[in-house]
Amino acid sequence: MRTRHRLATALSTAALAVGTVAASAAPAVAAPADKPQVLSSWTQTGANSYSSWLSARNNQGGWSEYDFDWSTDLCSWSPDNPFGFPFDLSCARHDFGYRNYKDLGTFDANKARLDSAFYADLQRVCDDYSGATGSACDATAWTYYQAVRNLG
Repeated sequence: MRTRHRLATALSTAALAVGTVAASAAPAVAAPADKPQVLSSWTQTGANSYSSWLSARNNQGGWSEYDFDWSTDLCSWSPDNPFGFPFDLSCARHDFGYRNYKDLGTFDANKARLDSAFYADLQRVCDDYSGATGSACDATAWTYYQAVRNLG
């Protein structure tokens, strides 16, 4: 009797182990086929591209099946709001582009455009200023752009 109980317990344990392995070996669900096109549409230089990305960023759950990397360190080692200029969202979108194109393995082919989109975003921030303040913002934006273009 005891031998049957041990055999039954061993078989149950083995079946559970096989079931666990089978469950963990299930294939991952692939992101939708249009992920590269969506990513591209959110990383162009135009204001509409920026607005679409910002809307998606504010509703990340609606895009969860795409498995985008929304993480950001904002402007990295540079101030996020230098001299009071709010560059933080521009830096967040730049990070979004860098991280997601790296994940797709197509970063090198897209880096120049991502950096140009970053600069366009910074310029749109600077459009809210005029005179000496606008000039200071433009100069700061140019400096940030040069940093990512050459070091990013």
